[in-house]
Amino acid sequence: MVLTRLRKKAEVLGITLLPDTATAGLMGMNSDSTPYDVVQQADIVMVLGGDGSMLRVVRELEGRDIPVIGVNLGALGFMTSVTENDLERALECLVQGNYSTSHRVMLDCTVIRNGNTVVGTYRALNDVVLISGGRVGTLRMSVDGQEVGDFVCDGLIVSTPTGSTGHSLSAGGPVLMPTAPAMVVSLICPHTLSTRPLVIPNDSKVEVKVVERVVGGKLSVDGQVGQVLEIGDIVRVTRCHNGVRFIHLPGYNYFSVLRQKLHWRGSNV
Repeated sequence: MVLTRLRKKAEVLGITLLPDTATAGLMGMNSDSTPYDVVQQADIVMVLGGDGSMLRVVRELEGRDIPVIGVNLGALGFMTSVTENDLERALECLVQGNYSTSHRVMLDCTVIRNGNTVVGTYRALNDVVLISGGRVGTLRMSVDGQEVGDFVCDGLIVSTPTGSTGHSLSAGGPVLMPTAPAMVVSLICPHTLSTRPLVIPNDSKVEVKVVERVVGGKLSVDGQVGQVLEIGDIVRVTRCHNGVRFIHLPGYNYFSVLRQKLHWRGSNV
């Protein structure tokens, strides 16, 4: 079992583990700590799971500058760069300081109703998605106060570089290097042949107004949190002042991840 291996190797290396209550029970340890308590005390956060687990843990950090390393126990694992077989090696590298880090930008998302009433605030590592519901709706977008246009579509995605390989990619968006100073706006099934994904600087302010929607229109942040949207609501997206640092073991290569996870290939010669 992975947690048993983790505990045994940590004991050998002299690493103090700070599991939350649920994880401690699986490891045969006692703890009454919540995930919030853990990130208050930890020097490094290790996530065992998939990208969904990483997204949840990063949200628990609430902007704290604590590096995160992910061990992939899921199927895809773009953000969990350490394989299950490399768990012991990862712990050895952490003790030795033999690793690199990459800074990932996050987005702040605010929902404004009736002109100036804030009815929701969120933080995204991957993307902010407006979904029109079971039928198309109309969304009005502006960037830095400049109107871009009204779009009849099934939804709209504002993605970070980290999230560019997620929903944005499925909607036809480009792949961005994780450290690129940009974000991507992609429409979901727009009713036009002329619309293309828009790459903008990551210090831009994007505002999307719900001009028309059907029952079921909502906001989804990182696919995990969100709320129902009403006609007239404005979703404002800006770069978060605090991002997150991901830990990578020696030999990590982003393009290797693309080749492995997305089967990205060059021309066959």
